[in-house]
Formats: sequence, C-alpha cells, structure tokens
Amino acid sequence: MIHESATIYPWAKVTGDTSRFTLGAHSQIDDFVFLFIGQKCHIGRNVHIASFCSIIGGGELIMEDFSGLSAGCRIITGSDDFTGPWMTNPTVDPEFTHVRRGRVHIGRHAVLGTNVVVFPDVVIGEGAAVGAGAVIRKDLEPWGIYAGQNPKRVGHRDKEAILSKESAYLNE
Repeated sequence: MIHESATIYPWAKVTGDTSRFTLGAHSQIDDFVFLFIGQKCHIGRNVHIASFCSIIGGGELIMEDFSGLSAGCRIITGSDDFTGPWMTNPTVDPEFTHVRRGRVHIGRHAVLGTNVVVFPDVVIGEGAAVGAGAVIRKDLEPWGIYAGQNPKRVGHRDKEAILSKESAYLNE
C-alpha cells in the first residue's frame, strides 16, 4: 500500500512483489532509486530515500518514521554465501547457490550519509546518524553519531530536542 501523500518519482524503479510493500504518508523516493521488494519492505511516514540509492537482496527492509537514506546508499538484505562450496550470482540455478537473506531495520529518526552500505541482519538504532562512506556490518546503538568506513561512535544526538520537534511538527 502506498499512501496517497507519498511520492515515488517517475525515474525510480520499484520492482518485486509489490503486495509486500508499504510506503507511509509524506514519504519520498527520488528519481534513480532502485528498490527490489523481497520478503517485506515497510517504509514509514516522512521517510526520504535520495537519488542513486539501491535496496537489493530479496530479504526484509524496515525503515521507521522520519528516517532517511542520503544519495548513493546501498541497503543489502540478502547476499550469496561466498564462504562455502557454492556458486554465486542470480544466473545460476538455486540448487547450486546459497543465498542468505536477512533483515535490515532502520530506526525512527535514523539517517545514513552519502554512500553508506548496510549489510543484512543489521539494526540501526533510533536516532542514529551515520557519516558518509561507512560500511555497516553490525548493529548501531540508538542516538549515536557514527563515522569512518568501519564506523565508530563519535558523538550523540539530542533525543529530547528531536522528539520535541517531531511533536511540534505532528501537532501543526
């Protein structure tokens, strides 16, 4: 279900099982986004997915309200298993591959900077902010500011101030 106030720009590509897709009120998917809907894709209210992002892998994506992906982010919800005796890539019959699908959960008010890559089975906590170019392989705690290719917590966001602004916005 796509809320009537949500926007998917015409040059965005949304493919896969659209019966498993929800897009909340006032959310926006910019041109040149590629979104493959696998097991589930729930995008909450007031979510922004900027140009040149891709969401792939066939797993599950949850993006809570007020979260966002900056330009060029890659959300990977599934991947070939490169460690075992398996062939790889989608042109090979599934009996010869071992695809591992998982879940990516991006919390309320979380924001990912330009070109962040998120691997399967990761939770990005509420309010977390991730600097450009990070590669996220493990969960990030709520309300932290993370930087670096292998991101480390370098600060914190003001939860009370942000939630106060949210309350004022919702009560307009």
